[in-house]
Amino acid sequence: MSRVKRITKELTEVAQDTSSGITLQLNSVDDLTRLTGYFNGPPDTPYQGGVFKIDITIPQEYPFKPPQMKFLTKIYHPNISSVTGAICLDILTKKWTPILTLKSVLISLQLLLQSPEPSDPQDAEVAKHYLSDIAGFNLTATYWTQSYAQHVDTSAVDRAALYGIDSQLVAKFEGMGFKKDDVVDVLRRHAVKKAEMLDQATENKVIESLLNEQG
Repeated sequence: MSRVKRITKELTEVAQDTSSGITLQLNSVDDLTRLTGYFNGPPDTPYQGGVFKIDITIPQEYPFKPPQMKFLTKIYHPNISSVTGAICLDILTKKWTPILTLKSVLISLQLLLQSPEPSDPQDAEVAKHYLSDIAGFNLTATYWTQSYAQHVDTSAVDRAALYGIDSQLVAKFEGMGFKKDDVVDVLRRHAVKKAEMLDQATENKVIESLLNEQG
């Protein structure tokens, strides 16, 4: 599977899985190599109630080489740099395998917040705090979560933009009374992204599919 197909498949699967609490967004519809991931802080931890934002860069060799990830949200954690957001997680380096996905790595990061590994730190000072004064560490980590990990609304993700579909093309069918999500799904199914790709025969097929969606 090519890198483009693999990334597109992963984006689609994450978008369809509303139960995981994981969100992936392209930074630009013209660039599949730069993404932003979001996940919720795990319950019963100092990170509860926070939404954490991850910068993701996909290498040319993906999925045979791991993505590069770092926290964009400031976080107080032994395995994450409190300055740069760099992450100490073995599946992002020596234990990466092509079986892993962007979603599975984000879930692993969520688990890392739940179970820090202070013996293998990215931030030595934070790890020292964790080992010497867990109550004080929890207070500090909670304060950072409340200060920096404010809720990010990912429900308003533009699915058309996510898949590189012209917004005016979507609006054309919305103007006919069809729901936006149905329009995006059908246009993707027919591989139509731009208005100039829509001849009369294709438009008729899209409308037929949309009517089937309704009914």
